[in-house]
Parts: sequence; structure tokens; C-alpha cells
Amino acid sequence: MQFNTKYFAAIALTLVMGLSSCDKDFEEINVNPNSPEKVSSALLLPTVIRSTTSEIAGNAWGYGNVVMQYTAKIQFTNEDRYNWGPQGSPYGSFYNALRDINNIIEISGEAKEQNYVGIAKVMRAHLFSYMTDAYGEIPYSEAIQAKDGVNYPKFDSQEAIYAAILTELEEANSLLGTTAERVDGDILFNGSVIRWKRFANSLRLRILMRLSDRKDPSAAMQAILNNPTQSPIFTGTNEEAALQYLGDVPNQHPLYTNRSGSFDEYRLSEKLEGTLKDLNDPRLFAFAQPTTDSKAGVVGAVTAYEGVPNGLGDEEALQYSPSGDKTKGGSNFLSRVGLLWACQACTSLANPTGYQAILMSYAEVQFILAEARERGFITVGSAEDYYKKGIQASVDYYRARYTFINQPNIASKLVLDEAYFAQPKVAYTGTSQEKLTKIGTQKWLALFFSGMEAWHDWKRTGYPDIKPGPAAFINTVPVRFMYPGSVQALNEENYKAAVARQGADAITTKVWWDVK
Repeated sequence: MQFNTKYFAAIALTLVMGLSSCDKDFEEINVNPNSPEKVSSALLLPTVIRSTTSEIAGNAWGYGNVVMQYTAKIQFTNEDRYNWGPQGSPYGSFYNALRDINNIIEISGEAKEQNYVGIAKVMRAHLFSYMTDAYGEIPYSEAIQAKDGVNYPKFDSQEAIYAAILTELEEANSLLGTTAERVDGDILFNGSVIRWKRFANSLRLRILMRLSDRKDPSAAMQAILNNPTQSPIFTGTNEEAALQYLGDVPNQHPLYTNRSGSFDEYRLSEKLEGTLKDLNDPRLFAFAQPTTDSKAGVVGAVTAYEGVPNGLGDEEALQYSPSGDKTKGGSNFLSRVGLLWACQACTSLANPTGYQAILMSYAEVQFILAEARERGFITVGSAEDYYKKGIQASVDYYRARYTFINQPNIASKLVLDEAYFAQPKVAYTGTSQEKLTKIGTQKWLALFFSGMEAWHDWKRTGYPDIKPGPAAFINTVPVRFMYPGSVQALNEENYKAAVARQGADAITTKVWWDVK
């Protein structure tokens, strides 16, 4: 049989050309429009803000409020007794979020959208500072570089991390406002570039104060305050970093959908109750609800609010009686956390938009400045004025929040007068150490439910006096989180190097800046 070679050659050429054409269009045809490889910064931004801020709010509820004795647990009391194991939050979720933050910097850097780059740098600095405050040494310089082949990042010293964070915040401050693009997707500041600048510089003040027992912050703090046009900070409660939740999922405040049993595990602590009553402080009505037994309704007399000691065993906590009368013990005789944070299943008065997740408040900035002035780090302003503005700002904030959720009876209680500031335990009088104690106590009150910030500030200052409860597993208050178990399993060599430098991976090992 004879074959027509010209015929077969033509067929072969046609097939080759067809295959070549298919190959040329293969990538275009197989791109899934619903799963793009790159997305805009405007699409990445809201998820990063929401997820990390809600993580911080969760840390506050589960650990921060308890370890700083704003609240105490009456069931499942392990957190209150310092039975803490390896802590995966915020470690894992923050590093996941940092990948998207790096993507924002890359995408917007290529597009010369410096406002987005500046915002991402502020967020990155904030998340890294939050983690290193909690854990100590963490991966920083080699973090989030798996695409470049760095699968086992080294842990950096806290000294190096803080130096880099402060530099990044300065860079962010310089970048913000240098381009004119509109910032979409900003659910924290609604695209306000100046508010991001204020957040960046207020964070610088926080970090400089955090390091003040290791490094003199005077020159850096004074430089920020000397140039408010270039380095603005928060100047009122309307500028602070607080995420406003919305009425619809997934933007309701995290506690709103809690089971009532989960919400009711946490009660007003005896420590906070005693401090507020001792100071005749109206924030008692904001931070707690009257006991069920008092039948006071939304707001009651001071005697209608009762706390429980921290660190009790499960059985003792659940049956605790403020009066000592065993027939008047249990949850009906103890105050729940304030109505602002209440869950939908707890009460018909709960509001999904009442609670804001506070990242940094104007009140905190005022207390930082008060301490800085009292300790001689800055030369501008009056320590007493900063101190009084901090107290007033905290009370004003809660009055505005209860007004916002239409609770005028509570809002009307949140008012200060000169008699409050004239009390010996409040008045800005005494020795410098006594003044610092008052600043520390009032700052603690103002940092209620603000992530883990009160814990970190207490580690630095020792204010207020926090003591372990009677059933605590250790005889000292924890000073750091243990690394997640995954770190030991997946990055063992670098984990061991960090522990060798820092000390045992234990909740009693101090971080670098904690020298008190």
C-alpha cells in the first residue's frame, strides 16, 4: 500500500498549528474570573481590619479583661487561675493577615498609591507590636517570606523589632497624604488619611513609653509633640482608633451572637467593683449591670452592683456570695458585664452596634503624656491637665456610647464634677510616685476592654496592684503568652534559639522591656 505523503504532511501541519493556537490561549481560557490571583487593596483592606480587630476583641474578652481583673470567671475558671497553655491567638491569625497586608503594600506600591501603602504599614507595625508585647521574640525580618523560600524564619530580638516598628511608623507618617487616591475599604477611619496619621504617631508614643525603662524616649517624644502638623496625634475621642460594628452580619460586635451561658461566665470582678466604688466613679454604671437579685433594671443604686473575686475554683466561684450569706450566692447576686457588650440571647436591650473594638483611645494618649510629663520625658503641657483630660475623655466616651444605643438612664449617670477630681485618691497631689500611681490607676480604668493593652502597661508599671486569686495555679500574675505548639513542631530550631536567648517558654518569663 502506498501513502500520499503530501496529504499526511498537510494534516500534521494543521494539527501542530491548532495545538499551538490552543496552547497560546490556554492561560486566558482557564482564568477563573471569580477567583483572581490579584485583587485590589480596597478589597483586601476591610477583611484585614475586621479580622484582626475582632481577634483583639476576643483576646480582651477571654484573657485581657480577666488577667487585669476587670472581670472574673464564675465557670470554667482556668483563665482566671492562670492555667494557660500554648496560645495560638493572635499568632496564627495575625501572620495570615500580614500576608494580605504585604500584598497591599506590593500592589499599591506598584500603583504609586502611597495612602494605601502608609495605611498598610501602620497596620503591620500595630500587629507586630501587639504580638511581640504578648510573646516576646517573634519572626519579623524573615516573616511572611515563604514565596522566597524562607519556610523557617528566625526569631528577632524585641529590641530589633521595636526599632524596626518605630521606623515603619515614621515611614507611614511620611507617606500618608503624599498621593491623592481615595481610600476605599477603610472600615476603621472611613478613608480619612489624617486619622491614620494620628494613629501612627499615637502608636509611636505608646511604644516609646513601653520601652522607656530600656531606652530614654525623651527626644523622640518631644520631636512628635513639637511638630503637630507633620506628626499629629489624637486630639479627641472622635479621632481614636475604635472599630464601629454594624447591625448586620458579619459586622456585628463579636459578643452579640454569644450564647447567654458563654457571656454569663464572665462577671464584674471584685477588684474593679471595689476601685470604682472607692473613687465614687460613675463608670461603674457603664462597665456592669445591676444584679438580678436587686431588681433594679437597667441602672440601679451603687449597692446594686456586686463583683466576684478573681482566681476562685470552679465550685467556689459559681456559688460565691458577696454578702457571705450562703443562701444569697450564685449568679443572681453578681453583676454581669455592662449592657454595652451584652449578647442578643442575654437581654432584649442588647444592641449589635453598641460596643466598639478599641485599638487605641484618646484617653490612653492623654495618660501617656501625663506620665511622660511627670517623668520629665517631655517639656510641653501640664501633667495634671493631661491626667484630668484622660479621665474626662474616658467618661465622655461611655456617655456617648450609651446615648448611641438609646440608654439615657445610664448615660445620665456618666458625668464628672469638680468633687470627683477633688477626692484625695483622685486629686493630682502628693509625691511624684503618688502621682504616677494615680495616673496608672486611672489609665487602667480607661483601658477597660482595650485588647491586651492594660496587661502590657501593668507589666511595665505595676499599676494597679494585681494579685493572683486563692486557687491560682501559680503564685504570680502571667507576664507573657507561650508560643503556639505549631511553632515548636514546624520551626523547632529557631524556636529553641529564641527560648535560649529569652528564657523558658513559660507564662512567667518576662519579655525584654519588662524590667520592673
